[in-house]
Order: sequence, then C-alpha cells, then structure tokens
Amino acid sequence: MIKKSLTLIFILFCFWGFSQKTIQKNLESDILEATRNIRIFIPEGYEKDSIQNYPLAIVFDEEDLFDIYVSNSILFAKKDKAPKQIVVGLSMEETRGKDISFDINSGKLTLSANNFYEFVRDEVLFYMESNFRTSPFISLVGHGYSANLITHFLQENTAFINSFICINPSFSDFIGREFASYNLLKFRKEDNTFYFYSSNSNSFPATKQKKIDQVQQGLSALQIKNFNVINDVINTSNSVSALGEAIPRALTKVFEVYSGISKEEYEKNIKELAPLDAISYLENKYLEIEFLFGSNLGIRERDIYAIENIIIEKENGDRLLDFGIMILKLFPSSPLGNYYHGKYYETGKMYKKALKHYKIGYGKMDPSDPNADTFYENILRLGGL
Repeated sequence: MIKKSLTLIFILFCFWGFSQKTIQKNLESDILEATRNIRIFIPEGYEKDSIQNYPLAIVFDEEDLFDIYVSNSILFAKKDKAPKQIVVGLSMEETRGKDISFDINSGKLTLSANNFYEFVRDEVLFYMESNFRTSPFISLVGHGYSANLITHFLQENTAFINSFICINPSFSDFIGREFASYNLLKFRKEDNTFYFYSSNSNSFPATKQKKIDQVQQGLSALQIKNFNVINDVINTSNSVSALGEAIPRALTKVFEVYSGISKEEYEKNIKELAPLDAISYLENKYLEIEFLFGSNLGIRERDIYAIENIIIEKENGDRLLDFGIMILKLFPSSPLGNYYHGKYYETGKMYKKALKHYKIGYGKMDPSDPNADTFYENILRLGGL
C-alpha cells in the first residue's frame, strides 16, 4: 500500500512540475470565427535567458501527441541530443473531422480543413512568433489524417517549415498527384535544411503500407540535397506502440546535426578529410546549429577532440594555428584555442609565442579543472627554455 502511495505521489509530483511549464491559451481566430484552445510548453530556463531563441514545434492532435512529444523533447535536450523546444499543442478532439477533411475524389482539402490550415499558418504561427522567442526552425507534427494535412504545407511558395513529422500517416489516394503539383525543387534554392519524416509499420493494413512506401520512395527519388527524406519502418504489433516509437526516432534524425559528432558521423563525413576541410566541417556544423536552432553552444570539447588527430597527424600539424583560430572564433572563452596556438608555435620552435598562448589559455581555466595541470606543465617547461 505504501509503495503504491509513493508511486502515486511521484506521478502527481511529475505532472505538477510538468504543468508549471505549460500554458493554456484560448486563441481567438478570425479565420475560423471561433476560439481554439492551444497548449504551450515553455522549456526550463526560458525565463532566465532573455536572449536565446528556441525551435518551435506545432503538434496536431494535442490530445494524443502533445505529452509524448514534450516528454521526448525534454529528454533529448537533457541528453544534449536536441535543443530545448517550445511546443504548441492544437486541440482537435471536437473538430478533427472538419480540421483534417479532404475530398475523397480529388484529395483537396475541404473548406473547413483549408480554414484550419490557414489558421495554423497565419494565426498560430503569428501568435507564437510575436509572443515568444522562437528560432527560424519550425516543425509540424501529426499522425493519421493530420499527417496528411501537414503535407499540404509543402505547397507554400516560401519554404518556412523545416521539419514535417508524419507519424502513422493516412495519406489521401491522390497524395502523389498533389506532390507533383507542388514546386518541391524550390527547396534546392533555400539556404536552409529541411526534413520529411514518415513512419510505416507492419501493423498497418497492406494498402496503407503500400501508399506510405510509395510516398517515401517518390520523395527520396527527388534527391534534393538539403531536403532530407527519412523513411522509417517500425516493426511492432500495433499502431499505438508504433506512434510511441516514432517520435523519438523522428527527433533523432531531425536534430542529428545538433548532436555531438558521433562515431557514425566521424566515419562517414570526417575521417578522410584534409585538416583544413575538417576544420571547416566543424565550424559549419556549429554555425548551422546557431542559425537553425538559435542555440549558441560555443563548441563542445569532445567535438574538438574528435578531429584533433586529423589536425595533428596530417600535413605535419601545419593547420594547428587554423584550428586554434576556428575554436577561438566559435568559443572565445575556451582555453583550447590558445592551447592549439601554443602547440603550433612550440612545434615551430617559436617558444616565446607558444608560452604566451599557454599562459592566456591557463588564465581562462578554473584551477579545479583537471586539464589545468597540463597547461601549467607547458608553462613550466617552456619557461625554463
């Protein structure tokens, strides 16, 4: 009995803490001529940092997906696998039939669904961008027929949605024709990155599996470099568990560039690069993170170490100075930029310059930092020359 009570208290505490970060908003819509309820999740630390911007995720079918998406977004941010996100949940429980409806003979949205589409595009987005610090990176998340509705945002002349997450999608029979009518090649002209995630499952009826597969293959065939098509197949016994698995799998892919350099990324993209190209790769990775997600991370030390061997071992270490310059540009408070400056000058037997940079780096460090002793040893070694 005590164990059950403690479990209940723990659950209630979690939900209490969760609710403190969630805002209920009745949004008056001129387009719908009605008031719609939305839930807004604000990530931890939002109030303390008045400068940082956050990616925005708009979640359709709030009743089914909001809590699952938010909990995953918290976990991914905690594990440094994705930036913290502002999440909006659109309540559709009483209006789903109208919000997602389409003509079965053409696949075109009905008048009520088109109004809902415009409500999201022109009013929900406007409200969020006007009242919260959102970054340019916007995700749309839906499942079933709301995933079909999301695909209609591909038709916009201006590509302002970065991530289309279609979970267990129920596409119309005319989805291929609709895609063909959109100017999808416009994405090639954008200096931005886009993702289209869709999940299939062996638990779906054969006709649904075939339709999803055709959409996945058709989009992949376009081979648009900055439009990443993620075709996911989840083997499970039922569609509910497929829904639960799809969200973390989608987040893993959509925010892949945000994560630190993985073994797979290193082997695929970095291992064979020349030092200058490896430096450029790392710099561009962090510039893209800042541009897309509004997250000024500086630079992760483990990512610096990931390419260190390339810089030191290739071209006789001649690019150590460039490496240090890049680090100081992205992360001026890091002692590592000065360390590689010092190492470069020491290798060239310019000991006074090397000593100067080792001292500057050491001055940036907390004495309790385990690497501080290494910096100090460099200073002692060169100070005696």
